[in-house]
Amino acid sequence: MQAASPEISVFWQPGCSSCVRVKEFLTRLEIPFKSVNVLSDTQGRDELRRLGARSIPIVSKGDEFVYAQSIEDVARFVDRMDAITDRLPPEILYAKWTKVLGVALAIIPLIPEAEFDAPFRPGVPRTYRDLSYHIFQVVDAFLQTVQDGLEDWTVVANVDAPARIQKKNDVVVEGKALAEELQHWWLTLEDKSCQHPLKMFYGEHPLHQFLERSTWHSAQHTRQLISLLSEKGIDLPSKLEADDYQGLPLPKGLWT
Repeated sequence: MQAASPEISVFWQPGCSSCVRVKEFLTRLEIPFKSVNVLSDTQGRDELRRLGARSIPIVSKGDEFVYAQSIEDVARFVDRMDAITDRLPPEILYAKWTKVLGVALAIIPLIPEAEFDAPFRPGVPRTYRDLSYHIFQVVDAFLQTVQDGLEDWTVVANVDAPARIQKKNDVVVEGKALAEELQHWWLTLEDKSCQHPLKMFYGEHPLHQFLERSTWHSAQHTRQLISLLSEKGIDLPSKLEADDYQGLPLPKGLWT
């Protein structure tokens, strides 16, 4: 007798940090799901469009779905809010994010020049240029959301590096400017409890949650870059250690 198909589906693509996290979350809870890689599954892409989802990852059941940008939304969708743990305090998250960005700025210049615009891993549709810039796109999207009221931050965070980013130094210059803008935002933020709600395309969520998400998101991609450069035998002047990751809801996997 053939086993019944899982009721839950996860739509994802390789290299997507939130995709890795939600798949690990459901696996840890022993919730079976159909894995739909929208890069290689044409029917999966058609189903994603039919559902009306504007980005991935999503978790679906029948005609209903939830965006997995918020793991709390996923937990509520599968009736497992007991699996949600407390976040680090906002000031700790900010400090960790600052450390992450500093490490990224220190190692981006070490990317081999000849490989900067080349894909770095089979099956992952990104170049070193895209990956390094994406670390700071997360910052840009965060700032536009919290300062300007941008609701769909994916239009900033989930696009390829723009044409003006041609060299490693272009990433470093923009990255430094965004890190400084983030510092200014934090230093001038009156309510550092970060409890006020933000309206985003997947609903209203507290600033604290979005700060956590943005912090671990930049950390995950910096972690990927550290791994790639270390595999090449490049001596890195700065790295992220276990203490830097402690308390962040990072996925265990780097890519899938």
